[in-house]
Formats: sequence, structure tokens, C-alpha cells
Amino acid sequence: MIKKTMTFTDYNGNERTEDFYFNLTKAELAEMELSTTGGLGQMIQDIINAQDTPRIISIFKDLVLKSYGVKSADGRRFIKSKELSMEFAQTEAYSDLFMTLATDEAAATEFVNGIVPQEKKN
Repeated sequence: MIKKTMTFTDYNGNERTEDFYFNLTKAELAEMELSTTGGLGQMIQDIINAQDTPRIISIFKDLVLKSYGVKSADGRRFIKSKELSMEFAQTEAYSDLFMTLATDEAAATEFVNGIVPQEKKN
């Protein structure tokens, strides 16, 4: 899980600083891996090698929105839904994060490594 503390200006002109959480479970990662011919990792590598920028951007958008969620107060659950993802996508925080990931390879790598389950990294 990765926590991003972001400062952004809302649509009322107010500066806000909020924490946003992103995580993929082992099951979610397996589903993404198994539903892609050759595996997700190979597909991403092929797209990078081909320098297919539109596909790279699409994958990052998908990863950000699929990994976004809200921790329950007791920490037992990480709540995700299309509605929550859409709400996040409609903020300037999402826009700022997306632009960072699209233009900064180190930030993109850090983000992906942060949302991947710890067991998968080893």
C-alpha cells in the first residue's frame, strides 16, 4: 500500500492537503496478470519497448484507478468501488498525480512498486 499526501487546489479555489491511498491485493494483481495474454508485466514491457505512449498512459490510468481506495476506520478493509475511483478521478489531486506519473519515470516506478503486494516484490 502506498499513501500519497497531496496538496491541490479544489474547484472552489481552496488549497487542500489530503492523504490518498493506493493498493492492489494479491488477488487483484493475479486477476490482472492472468487476464492478459503473456501476463501484465510482459504486456507493459512490450508497450514500453514499442514506445507506445497512448497505451502506457492508458495502463497508468487503469492502475491508479484500480488501486485507489479508502481505508476503513478499523484498518480491516480497503474499500474500493467504481464510484470512489470516479470521485477521485474528478479531483485535481488525480490530475496532479497522473501528470507526475506520466512525466517522471522514477515517480511511476515508485508508485507501481508501492501498490504491488509486498510478497510479490521478492
